[in-house]
Amino acid sequence: MAYNSRFAVAIHTLSLLDSTEGRITSEMIAGSVNTNPVVIRRMISLLTKAGILRTQPGVAGAQLTRPAGEITLLHIYRAVQSENRDELFAIHDTPNLNCDIGRNIQQELEQVFARAQRAMEHELEQITLRQVTTDLQQMEEVRQAIGQQN
Repeated sequence: MAYNSRFAVAIHTLSLLDSTEGRITSEMIAGSVNTNPVVIRRMISLLTKAGILRTQPGVAGAQLTRPAGEITLLHIYRAVQSENRDELFAIHDTPNLNCDIGRNIQQELEQVFARAQRAMEHELEQITLRQVTTDLQQMEEVRQAIGQQN
C-alpha cells in the first residue's frame, strides 16, 4: 500500500469501528474500503501494536482501546507510518557536490521538511477520531436529506 493511502485506510478502518455497534470483521471493513481483507488485517495489526485497537484470538473483529475522542489523527499517523515517521518527504541522496546548489540542497531541504513535518503533526494532534466520525455522520445525514428532497 502506498505511503499516503495507508494513513487514510487506517482512519477509514477506525471510523467504521467507532461508528458501528458490535464487532465488525476485516471482510466488512475491506468491503467499505474496497480492498482485500488481508490489507485490513495488516492494518489492524499495526493499530493493535500501537495500542489503538485490541483483538482477541479466535474472535472476529477488533475494538478501540479507548474512546474515539482520546485518539488523535497523530496517534493513527504514527501507528501506521512508524517505518518512515520522520520523513514526510524524501531527499535525493546523490546531488552533484561540484554544484553550488547540489552541495547545499540536502541541508536546506532537511530543515524545510522538518518544519513541514512538525506543522503537519501539530495539526493532526488537534483532530480526534471522534471529530472525524461525527463529521462523516453529519455528511451522510445531509446527503440523505438532499436525496429525500429530489
